Amino acid sequence: MHPNPAFRQDPRDKNLAFARARGFGILSINGSDGPLAAHVPFLLTGDASFAELHLARSNPIARAALPAPALIAVSGPDAYVSPDFYGPHDQVPDQVPTWNYVAVHLRGTLELLPEDAMRPHVDALSAEHEERIAGKRPWTSAKMSEGAMPRMMRMILPFRFHVTSVEGTWKLNQNKTPEIRARAADALSRGNSAAQDIAALIRRDLG
Repeated sequence: MHPNPAFRQDPRDKNLAFARARGFGILSINGSDGPLAAHVPFLLTGDASFAELHLARSNPIARAALPAPALIAVSGPDAYVSPDFYGPHDQVPDQVPTWNYVAVHLRGTLELLPEDAMRPHVDALSAEHEERIAGKRPWTSAKMSEGAMPRMMRMILPFRFHVTSVEGTWKLNQNKTPEIRARAADALSRGNSAAQDIAALIRRDLG
């Protein structure tokens, strides 16, 4: 998390809503030989007290000593910001390049769940994301042939991540004046899709 408090003013509810909407992050724990990380989809409960996720049995985190302190880092759009985006050098001198981005860190404890929690988790996770796809009937595990789902689920294990703290960074040039931020947004809006997303967030923040 960026230490500048200007980038960390957003409320807990906004950070949780972002993490819930993304539903995907980097899970990390300290292993015996150093940090371990895995890219995982997760399902955050309504009260955000915990998230459920799964890992391949062969994943080093799945074979680590659990319960253990853990982190889920959830990333949003990011974009390079050139000093030229702020305006002419004679009007906005002595600026340096930076990077704008959105990220939320969920800290907590990771524990292994009983294997009979696997099927309800997979069904809930797929239902959450199937509902977001417009124009088709949601896929369900009932479409699988007899015995196929249990056979595939033997390769993965269910986990629960108990959330103890939430930190968010929304780095959108809040340390600049509204005029300079608006110029940066205009420049970013001509960039790639991630830069355009950052531009939209700056404009939303400016109102």
